Amino acid sequence: MMIDIENVSKIYHIGDNEVRALDHASLKIRKGEFVSIIGPSGSGKSTMMNIIGCLDTLDEGRYCLEGQLIEEYSEKELARIRNKKIGFIFQNFNLIGNLTARENVELPLIYQQLGRSERRKKVEEALGRVKLTRRADHKPTELSGGQQQRVAIARAIAAGPSILLADEPTGNLDSATGEEIMGLFHELHAQGNTIVLITHDEWVADQAQRKIRMKDGQVLEQADQRNRMAEEEVNL
Repeated sequence: MMIDIENVSKIYHIGDNEVRALDHASLKIRKGEFVSIIGPSGSGKSTMMNIIGCLDTLDEGRYCLEGQLIEEYSEKELARIRNKKIGFIFQNFNLIGNLTARENVELPLIYQQLGRSERRKKVEEALGRVKLTRRADHKPTELSGGQQQRVAIARAIAAGPSILLADEPTGNLDSATGEEIMGLFHELHAQGNTIVLITHDEWVADQAQRKIRMKDGQVLEQADQRNRMAEEEVNL
């Protein structure tokens, strides 16, 4: 099992009030799955993303990533996991404005202390996979929103992470460009990538192989989209 989260709670204290951003939530994600996590604001989906991405720690429960309990890792080891095992894709792209597309994709590889020739190879492969090779020397302000998100995706996949973790990846895009980006996620999934997509958009969530619905910090359902669509066809 790639991700195994069992009875996880994340608790915040605001004054005298206790707020459970996650309340004994459990989910499992297999290697190679394309999963969406959907819920309204305050449902706990962003906190769940932070737990999965090792950006935050849990207060109760257990989280195993590729068979290893996260609590057994040191802070240094968690930083290595975030850098190598998890590729992050954000709604606001998070590109560095004074760097070209190529340089933005290369930056995490520099942090990994890879040699120049190996970095160059990985960058060109990543830009090729998102069909942006011809725009490699352009800066973010010279790119459309969709192209900027493609750069962000190339940056996320360049190091060959185990998981792609995308937070509202179409949130700042128009519908047509959003469809293009979701098409790219389908291509990446077909190539064997494990994808976890956080969204509040039902259409985006429905693009995934399986949809996990959250409310009030709890996982309500984990529906397999293929089974759901087959059932709908039978009922027609």
